[in-house]
Amino acid sequence: MNPEHFKKLLCPVAKKPMRYDAEKQELISDEAQLAYPIKDGIPILLKEQARSLKSSAD
Repeated sequence: MNPEHFKKLLCPVAKKPMRYDAEKQELISDEAQLAYPIKDGIPILLKEQARSLKSSAD
């Protein structure tokens, strides 16, 4: 999938645009504090598969 297409995807939790992290191959939802993995060029937009960006101190 072309990374330009990622700009059109919304976070399924926050319903807001996400940013693409090419290095980690993730879509980042700053609003929801979640990082969704991209596997084989396909974003996995399941909350259960997302990595939390919140620190353990929160």
